Amino acid sequence: VQLQASGGGLVQAGDSLRLSCAASGRAFVNYAMGWFRQPPGKEREFVAAISRSGISTYYADSVKGRFTISRDNAKNTVFLQMNSLKPEDTTVYYCASPQYYRPSSYSSTGDYTYWGQGTLVTVSS
Repeated sequence: VQLQASGGGLVQAGDSLRLSCAASGRAFVNYAMGWFRQPPGKEREFVAAISRSGISTYYADSVKGRFTISRDNAKNTVFLQMNSLKPEDTTVYYCASPQYYRPSSYSSTGDYTYWGQGTLVTVSS
């Protein structure tokens, strides 16, 4: 299983970015997907997750109302639309997928087996 994240960059506070994560190596439609981030000096933290069908979505409180996770099962891609970006959103963002069709806990890093390489988001004030 390979996950390729892209879409990061340098933006100003209040701007938007859309991250993409292209998956390959197994049937994408059969697995939940998640986005995580790792602030400098901190542990990797949950950002958002989406069920196999895309009907159910989950968000960290820190991004709720600003970020939207979605997926295109025909293109084997999951997206993270990030609006109203803040300087504290600056970090590397990772997409992830569980070994089985869904993780035991959508917000737990330990429940995800496959990880992308990360894409850097920098938000200037």
